[in-house]
Amino acid sequence: MDTARGIDGRKDYGNDATDGALSDTPLNVGSDERRMHVRAYNHWVSLLHGRPYPMIGDLDPGSIADFGSNSVLLDFTAGLENPAIRFLGDRLRGECGVDSSITHVDQVPSRSLLSRLTDHYLQIIANRAPIGFEAEFVGQRGHNTLYRGILMPFSSTAESIDFIYGVINWKELVDAETQAKLDEELEKARSTPRPKPLAAPVWADGPGSGSASADLPVAPRHEPEVPRQMPANAALGDHLMLARETAASVRAADTRSRSALYRALARAYDFACAAQQDGEGYARLIAEAGLKVQKRAPMTPVVKLVFGADYDKARVTEFAAALDHAKRHGVAPGGFGAFIDAAEGGLKGLVKAERAARRPAGPADRYEQAAGQLRTRAAIASVPMGAGDAEFVVLVARRGEAGMLDVVAKLDDDAALTRRAVSRSID
Repeated sequence: MDTARGIDGRKDYGNDATDGALSDTPLNVGSDERRMHVRAYNHWVSLLHGRPYPMIGDLDPGSIADFGSNSVLLDFTAGLENPAIRFLGDRLRGECGVDSSITHVDQVPSRSLLSRLTDHYLQIIANRAPIGFEAEFVGQRGHNTLYRGILMPFSSTAESIDFIYGVINWKELVDAETQAKLDEELEKARSTPRPKPLAAPVWADGPGSGSASADLPVAPRHEPEVPRQMPANAALGDHLMLARETAASVRAADTRSRSALYRALARAYDFACAAQQDGEGYARLIAEAGLKVQKRAPMTPVVKLVFGADYDKARVTEFAAALDHAKRHGVAPGGFGAFIDAAEGGLKGLVKAERAARRPAGPADRYEQAAGQLRTRAAIASVPMGAGDAEFVVLVARRGEAGMLDVVAKLDDDAALTRRAVSRSID
C-alpha cells in the first residue's frame, strides 16, 4: 500500500499520484519509527497461540503504552464496505485533526495520515497476513510527510478476519528553503575542527572496554549496521526475541534483500543451537505456541517460532531445510552466515543439497549395492549351462517334484530386467 509491498512481495498499484515511490533504499523515517512497527508485529505474534489469527478479545489498544496512541482498530463485523472505527489513538487523532464524531472509514479525511491506513484495508483481507508499508505524501498542512507502519488481521472466531489493527509512525519534512539553510549550517559545522574529547570513564561492557586510552573514537555518521551477537550464556528466550526481531524486519518491514533474510536465518539457527542446550525451555516454548516437533523435520518448529506459525508454508519448508543442512554439517553457533554465503546457490543451494541428502538411494546406487552383496554371497545351487558374458543372469524355473525347481529358461538379453531383479534381490 502506498507503493509499499506486503510480506509476500506483492505490490499494490492503487497508490496516490502524490505519494513518493519506494526504491531499494529505505526511507529515512528514523530508527524509532522503524522499530515501532516491529514491536507491534511482535505483539501480534505473541497473541497468536497457534491460531491463524489472534483473537480480538486479547487485544486492548488503550493499554498499550508503547504504540497504542499511534494505532487504529477497524471493525468489519457489519460488512466490508464501510468498517467501523472502534479505537483511534490520541496521537494519531490529534495529528489528523479529527474528534470522536469519526466513527466509520468513509468519514476519514482524504489527505490525512489516517487515510494512509484506511484507504487500502481490503488488501490485508486478500493477503490474510500482516502487511508493512512506508512511503511519503503531502499531508493536510501541505508538508511532505514520511510514514511507516503495519496492518495486522484479528478475528472474533480465530478462523476469519473481521478486525484489522493498524500502527503508524511519521515524520514531517521541512520546506526546501529551511532544508538548504540547515545543510549550509551542517557543512560549516563539519569544516570546523573538532575539540579533543574529554577524558571519561570507560564502561566495563561498553564499546571501549579493554582499551587503555580514554580518547574514545568518534563513530562515523553513517556507520553500517553490525549484526548484534548474543552472549554465550544468553537465555533461550533472548535468542528467540532477537531472531523474531530480525524475522519481523523481513516479514513486516518489506525488507526483501538477501542479506536481511540470511541474517534472520542465521539468528534462527543460533536460536536452534541454544534450544538444543535448553531442551526444557524449548519444549515449553513449543507447547505455548501449540506446535509439534517431528523427527523428519526438526527445524520446522524453530522456523515457525521465529517467523510465525502462519508464515508461508513453502518458505517455512525451505528455511527449515537450510537450517537442517547446516546442522547436518555441524555448523557452530554464529557460523550460519558464513556457511550460507559460501554455499553454491545460497539459500536455494542449501535447500537442494538437503533434499538430495534426504532422498533415498536411486536405482543405480541400489543396483551397485545389491551387486556388491551378490558377488560375495554363497551360491544356493549350481546349474550346468552356458552363462555367456553377463555377470548376472535371470533364470526362469518351475516347481518340480520333491521340492525341486526345474530351470526352464535363461533371460540373458534383457539388461533392464536383470538390473531390476538384482536390485530386488537384497530386499
